[in-house]
Amino acid sequence: MANGTDGKKYKGERSPCDPSRVLHVRKVPIEVSEAEVISLGVPFGKVTNLLMLKGKNQAFIEMASEEAAITMVNYYTTATPHVRNQPVYIQYSNHRELKTDNLPNQGRAQAALQAVNAVHSGNMSLSGTATASDGGMMPGQSPVLRIIVENLYYPVSLEVLHQIFSKFGTVLKIITFTKNNQFQALLQYADPMNAHHAKVALDGQNIYNGCCTLRVEFSKLTSLNVKYNNDKSRDFTRLDLPSGDGQPTMDPTMQTAFGAPGIISSPYPGAAGFAPAIGFPQAGLSMQTMPGALGPLTIPSSAMTGRMTIHGMAPTAIHSVLLVSNLNPESISPHGLFILFGVYGDVHRVKILFNKKENALIQMADATQAQLAMSHLNGQRLYGKVIRVTISKHQTVQLPREGQEDQGLTKDFSGSPLHRFKKPGSKNFQNIFPPSATLHLSNIPPSTTDDFLKELFASSGYTVKAFKFFQKDRKMALIQLGSVEEAIQALIDLHNHDLGENHHLRVSFSKSTI
Repeated sequence: MANGTDGKKYKGERSPCDPSRVLHVRKVPIEVSEAEVISLGVPFGKVTNLLMLKGKNQAFIEMASEEAAITMVNYYTTATPHVRNQPVYIQYSNHRELKTDNLPNQGRAQAALQAVNAVHSGNMSLSGTATASDGGMMPGQSPVLRIIVENLYYPVSLEVLHQIFSKFGTVLKIITFTKNNQFQALLQYADPMNAHHAKVALDGQNIYNGCCTLRVEFSKLTSLNVKYNNDKSRDFTRLDLPSGDGQPTMDPTMQTAFGAPGIISSPYPGAAGFAPAIGFPQAGLSMQTMPGALGPLTIPSSAMTGRMTIHGMAPTAIHSVLLVSNLNPESISPHGLFILFGVYGDVHRVKILFNKKENALIQMADATQAQLAMSHLNGQRLYGKVIRVTISKHQTVQLPREGQEDQGLTKDFSGSPLHRFKKPGSKNFQNIFPPSATLHLSNIPPSTTDDFLKELFASSGYTVKAFKFFQKDRKMALIQLGSVEEAIQALIDLHNHDLGENHHLRVSFSKSTI
């Protein structure tokens, strides 16, 4: 091999070299930024240089010490790192150091390195006073992060957050809560540097396939005070930790709900004994690989062995039927339940029970959608009654046999044109919100006026408090009604209402208010 930098020929690329503080990264996606490549090394120590070879989908990372490089290679051998959801491969380079001074296009790499290193040096006065003026790049600010999860298509639990954020350091405490209709959390690390690394790496990433986007920022708080250890808040320093893999102990009911502690066995924890419906890849997190979903995270393979017992079970097979009780039998119909539950997933069948008409069974397309509908609709008021939604023990909803008396109480909607989630990756997945008094209207024909739409809702018996068209796009509008209950009923009544000109009104719950 030629000396100097002119001969970056990867002779014997596959053969493992002796340890070196210079690491060779292969299969780097073309669109990846310098900062993303540097972030692969940051958890293991200071990154001192970087060379990106975009045309070859390769990069070289130089670590400050050989020890850091060895730790990094050992870690990534058991858990393949993912960048932009593509696996990348890291091995020792033949080079002992990177000489990049006279190479073109190094400006961006050096700027990215300086940005990361500025954070690491100097600013470690941990007095708890925030003095950052540059948009929160300074650590020393706080070991506490504020996390908002957007596009909450799957329920995200405290365990899920603990698993993801533990990759960047010891998580001491987590508090989860809902504010402004958004799922949020406060999470405290042992060290502000951990918080900084987590923020840089995770802000804007998706937890699952195309949804559950993390927004991560520093909190103004410098420590959290957790009173209770339950599914909403946890102080990991105040539990009797079990021996072995250092995961927090959970009471037995939590054990069944979450499979093994701290491993995401399924994207819908909550119903005790849910089997892991999707066999995750080793140390995996993202459900299927989608651009922008977090790649396989945490858990070295040692912790995985013996835990993933159920593999590749079809998620449709189990727990996709809901039992809805305390319905108002005078007002409810299979079609009404189809429209309402259809906001959270594709409803295949609905059966109102013949001899107990305040109860109904609703079969969703899969268990995830059933869980989602349950978490959003349980406890809502519908036609004057607070409805209860639970997972049914039935696997399917049976259709009546030929000639069996049914009074039209069982309906099969599997072929309906009104399913919102038929198309994989549909943007409807990102617009799923809890019931709210403000409805989002779309597919409005150009000639329709606000008065016409307000009158449509008012004449159907609803109190219209406010209305506004979207400025950029008059095909969409927001309408605010008198209460959440009114909005639920209006959605059932007016979703798919024919507005003429071959336009049918689409109605959803909105996350915004007017």
